Amino acid sequence: MPKNRIQGVIFGILMSVTMAYGMEVYNVAWKMGIPTMPGGFSNMTNVVFWDALLEAAYMWLFVFLFSNLWGTHGGAALAEKIVDPERDSAFVQGTARSCCTVLIMCPTMSLVASILFNVVLGGMPVAQLPAIWVGTLIKNFPMALLWNLFAAGPVSRLAFRRLFSHVGMHDRESDAAPAPDARAGLAPQYVEAESRD
Repeated sequence: MPKNRIQGVIFGILMSVTMAYGMEVYNVAWKMGIPTMPGGFSNMTNVVFWDALLEAAYMWLFVFLFSNLWGTHGGAALAEKIVDPERDSAFVQGTARSCCTVLIMCPTMSLVASILFNVVLGGMPVAQLPAIWVGTLIKNFPMALLWNLFAAGPVSRLAFRRLFSHVGMHDRESDAAPAPDARAGLAPQYVEAESRD
């Protein structure tokens, strides 16, 4: 996984794009009313993927910004309180860090989406923002958690490994126990996968 700041930024971009796109597919489907139709998400059409791509084209920038400002650092700090490196496996530690990052990032991005899509673009009164935000968070949290654990994280790690395979990134021994200074300057989200691989 990332060994320096440039690799950390690249991994961060991969994670931000995959998270933003998955969440936009989910939210565009909701906006189209697809989950409320008989058959639910099985009624999706390809237009959902295109519309989600248009929104994800700029939403990933918000994900990247806020994950670097506080999302990954806060998630790592929370995870450190619930895992024991002596007792817990690398998989458990990485999974806890991912879950805790979602605990920080989902409320953050739900607030961004509520302001942008409901208040600014949708014309809802600002006084309704707390209720809109809570409703958006309730809707998004299960998807954000599952998408992070089972799609965005694995896909981003795979793509990252492929991109950097020429610089020895497949060396399992160096991935399993990176030197402390190898993590310097990287947000915890970008190094979280080191624990899992």
